[in-house]
Amino acid sequence: MTYRIHRVRPEDWERVRDIRLRMTKDTPMAYLESHETALAHDEDTWRFRAARNTQPGNTGYAAVLEETGEWVGVMNAYVPAADPGQAPERAWLVGVWVDPAHRGRGTGLTDALLDTCIAWARDEAGAPALYLEVHEHNARALRFYERRGFVRTGHSQPYDLDPETMELEMKLTLQTA
Repeated sequence: MTYRIHRVRPEDWERVRDIRLRMTKDTPMAYLESHETALAHDEDTWRFRAARNTQPGNTGYAAVLEETGEWVGVMNAYVPAADPGQAPERAWLVGVWVDPAHRGRGTGLTDALLDTCIAWARDEAGAPALYLEVHEHNARALRFYERRGFVRTGHSQPYDLDPETMELEMKLTLQTA
């Protein structure tokens, strides 16, 4: 299988919707909205979500299976709004998902998506670090992030959809290119 990484554009809104619905159904603990909530969004919401990936301080990438054109993974990153003229203190990695049939080190797909987001955070956004939050019970994601050099910061917060569980904050210090 051959993949290409595609930067999400406003006209991709239907694909953004379709992959988000797959994400929330496959790994409900990983996102801050339920599958039912995602299903209820209207077209304007999906158009907004696709378009924000092209706004300053935001990006989104899809992994596309060359043979079929199917989106089989996605990662997004953003920089929180800062004071004008100030360099960002951090970027955040969000909305990470890879289709189960395309997971694992053998495909290299998750690494390729993360490499692309790291390059964006470092080179385009100018952030010195990339942060993320991961559900404490998402062992697969925790192992992947730790293998890639993310470390737990010691900060955690209750998961919005199940406050009895926690989201763990992790950080990757970015090296300048």
